[in-house]
Amino acid sequence: MKIAIGSDHAGVRLKGGIIEFLQSLGHEVTDMGYNSTDSVDYPDYAIPVCDRVVSGEADKGILICGTGIGMSITANKMPGIRCALVHDTFSAKATREHNDTNVLAIGERVIGPGLAEDIIRIWLETEFSQGERHCNRIRKIAELEEKYTLHP
Repeated sequence: MKIAIGSDHAGVRLKGGIIEFLQSLGHEVTDMGYNSTDSVDYPDYAIPVCDRVVSGEADKGILICGTGIGMSITANKMPGIRCALVHDTFSAKATREHNDTNVLAIGERVIGPGLAEDIIRIWLETEFSQGERHCNRIRKIAELEEKYTLHP
């Protein structure tokens, strides 16, 4: 699987370990930055990750900041992205099964590397259930996105 990953300054330490973890599982990882602890703006790193997912250059995206909140808010402003902020394994499984998320946001200041690896492994291994009720909900989200997306 092709995975795009990005972090701001508050997620850079966790990101390095996650990249190694993903590669050890056989995934192709594209690091979209950031690689310093000097303060930067998280949208500058969420956007390129999400662009790769929407374009199909990446199958999934992972975003890391201090809490994951800023990254998830940014990601969910982008048409075609369904990003979940996840800090537990139950939610990692549920958000794939029920919401067919294509981007995962986590917070370095909230969870440690072991839990992050468990969350990511579960999120990547879990398939969308494709049940009628879940597909109907995803369709409604897509319609809402279309309605409020500005078109030139």
